[in-house]
Amino acid sequence: MKWSFRVARIAGIDVNVHATFGLIVALGALQWSGHHGARGALFGAALMLALFACVALHELGHSLVARRFGLTVREILLLPIGGVAMFAGRPQKPLHELLIALAGPAVNVVLAAVLLVVTGALGLLSELPSLGTGASPSLPTALLWLLGANVALAVFNMIPALPLDGGRVLRAGLSMAIGPARATSAAAAIGQVIAVALFALAVLSGHLVLAFISVLVFLGATQERTTERARSILGVVPVGRAYNRRAIALSPCDRVSDAAEHILTTYQTDFAVLLDGQPIGALTRGDVVRALAEGAGGAYVAGIMRRDVPRVDADRSLDDVMRLMSEKSAPVAAVYDGERYLGLISQDDIAEALALLQFLPASRLGGAPSPAAPRTQWT
Repeated sequence: MKWSFRVARIAGIDVNVHATFGLIVALGALQWSGHHGARGALFGAALMLALFACVALHELGHSLVARRFGLTVREILLLPIGGVAMFAGRPQKPLHELLIALAGPAVNVVLAAVLLVVTGALGLLSELPSLGTGASPSLPTALLWLLGANVALAVFNMIPALPLDGGRVLRAGLSMAIGPARATSAAAAIGQVIAVALFALAVLSGHLVLAFISVLVFLGATQERTTERARSILGVVPVGRAYNRRAIALSPCDRVSDAAEHILTTYQTDFAVLLDGQPIGALTRGDVVRALAEGAGGAYVAGIMRRDVPRVDADRSLDDVMRLMSEKSAPVAAVYDGERYLGLISQDDIAEALALLQFLPASRLGGAPSPAAPRTQWT
């Protein structure tokens, strides 16, 4: 995500912090400074950092289990409203999704248990009911505060509302009985009802943060339903039906300015670079714009083209191809019929296909790719 930077790398996974993260640290400092001045401000800021260390461990729990099941973990991103582990793709089995979803709250349960043992051994539990910003900034206060925070994180995340962990647990359980599409629809509906209830409660109690979170939960549930709908459509359509069959191709000796001219005069934005009829790379609009900005309009496309273009079979589903491109962070993929190169498909092509396919009857979604598709033309 833009405006984020790496603060740690744990088990090969980048932990990034968004630039707006400083707002939550400042809020913690402000809350404690009212009673305890500068010392309280430092304590409040430290509490927020400790809390989000727990959030990072929560997301790391998700990430390590997801990686165990073959998912690629792009990063863990910390935001003022919480954290998110970004995966390429999603679990293919309900049991995998169930275990991945449970892993995060389980980390908070373990942390809470450790803190409970420590605070109990120190005889601090009797002070828990009186804990607040009026308490003295100290190590015992921090331990008790983090104990309550980890319990709250575990409980809140297990609310059965998508996209929270509890909603994913609910969907995984329902998927085993009624399938992923219907399970997602049911879990999203339940999540939206819960979000509306939380919003009403937040408005009545004047809790603005809870109101904001409930809106995010509602929108997240809507997005989960939309994503599942897209997967169900793209999962039955072969990529051979959606690639650009009349695309212009480039040769390694063409200039960047030639590609720019094609972008200006056609709707095409991605180009295969062919040598003896076989692709040796690809050039995207982003590559062309960067080269032009650097004054390299006269450079050969062979010097700036992408060489690591994923190869996919024409009968592979659009959903599989989209997931592969996401995992490899590839803007385009090369489509083949056996050993015969057919053309490129981009993420924009898949999005356009989805926009059209969702209005077609189910009987017309599937079907084999046309073997008579024309080859990509040369310029």
